[in-house]
Amino acid sequence: MIYDKLIIGGGIVGLATALAIKASDPDCRLAILEKESDWALHQSSRNSGVIHAGVYYKPGSKKAKFALAGNASMTAFCERHDIPHERCGKLIVASSVEQISGLDNLENRAKANGLVVKRLRQSAALEIEPHVNCVEALHVPSTGIVDYKVVAAKYAALLKVQGVDLFLDCRTTALKQVNSGYLIATNQGTFQTSFLISTTGLYSDRMASKAGVDPAMKIVPFRGEYWHLNPEKAHLVKNLIYPVPNPRFPFLGVHLTRLIDGSIHAGPNAVLAFSREGYNWGSVNPRDIFETLSYPGLWKLANNYLGEGLKEMYRSLLKSEFLKSVQELIPEIESQDLVKGAAGVRAQALRSDGSLIDDFRLLKQENAIFVLNAPSPAATASLEIGKYIAEKIVS
Repeated sequence: MIYDKLIIGGGIVGLATALAIKASDPDCRLAILEKESDWALHQSSRNSGVIHAGVYYKPGSKKAKFALAGNASMTAFCERHDIPHERCGKLIVASSVEQISGLDNLENRAKANGLVVKRLRQSAALEIEPHVNCVEALHVPSTGIVDYKVVAAKYAALLKVQGVDLFLDCRTTALKQVNSGYLIATNQGTFQTSFLISTTGLYSDRMASKAGVDPAMKIVPFRGEYWHLNPEKAHLVKNLIYPVPNPRFPFLGVHLTRLIDGSIHAGPNAVLAFSREGYNWGSVNPRDIFETLSYPGLWKLANNYLGEGLKEMYRSLLKSEFLKSVQELIPEIESQDLVKGAAGVRAQALRSDGSLIDDFRLLKQENAIFVLNAPSPAATASLEIGKYIAEKIVS
């Protein structure tokens, strides 16, 4: 089977990229290969379902620009296709006086990224979230919620109508560069393409290596675990409540989010996973854990964040510790109010020197593009990332 362009990876970024390619070149012979039995089963759908505004990202970065544009384009897409969504806004709360300086920094960064935000005193914050514990807060009105699994399904349906060949249960086993592009060996036969796009998330570094490209990084999987709030206590959270991020840890911290179905989720934490698809402590993949533990960058990262990392593991193993993080936001929530939920795994791109790759990272070759790092807010920004890749192909 011969194609002009071929995408490996049927997550939300791969599907959005296909939409952008067909929009720019309707006659393109295009295929998507996905190893799972359905679309967007990993990072794309195992998340908080937030349409991000772009508060946290470095001004001028791809994350900042694509999140801002993606907030608008994702909302417009959902409106156009009658996908349930809501622009509900969120509060970022300083639960103590010591956190106010962090809130100042976030406010300045949000404004630098072009966002409209409002600083609130405690009384004003309580009008939005009556049960929240805070001394001050930052209100981000453009933040929204959606089910990204539903969004991805709509992407796939549109692609099918447009004549894109969609292959599920199609696992890539080998890549070979040839003069005319790439040969892709799979369990469903061999494909040939003039241009290859890899959007393989948790396996982005391995796919690049299969193609003979040095990714200059390693994917280290971090599991994020969620708890659900019992329905009778759902009234305690109106929309989205986030803490001021801990400057000593490179993740956002446990937050409370209302999903589009009305349920309330608490999480995620961030613990090292023993498999790239390790959604629980019992999921161990020998190859994955060997690669992770033998990577020098992990130990350098651990040295920088050892204390906070151990706290995350402790919080994962003991519900009482997780509860403390939740109660910093809503003190009325008690242990019996939380029910164990699903988990996701974040594909954290890490350099060998232990530094995290914070921004989206795409590596362009003569006849290929490898998306090496596309964590949150990639779902929000998926249409923008897709357009960016489509432009890169012709540039």
